[in-house]
Amino acid sequence: QLPGKSLQVAIAVWFLAGLHRSGVVSLSNQISYRFGLDRNSKYRGLVWLEAQGLISVERKIGRAPVITIKDATAADGRSNARG
Repeated sequence: QLPGKSLQVAIAVWFLAGLHRSGVVSLSNQISYRFGLDRNSKYRGLVWLEAQGLISVERKIGRAPVITIKDATAADGRSNARG
């Protein structure tokens, strides 16, 4: 239930993660445009996703942000171990 285009940002991040088979991806403006995101909506979406603890973002001036997808089981304290 995040505002704005945070869903599109999340989908773009997951797409890149699957494409590169990595939990750490770089989300450029060029790729964002393909998902219907302009530069400002991308940054707002990243801030909202980061505030919810779903991702962490490394920002550098003049560079695309580097996003790390956090493990969902670690975020909520649950594990997949049975027994």
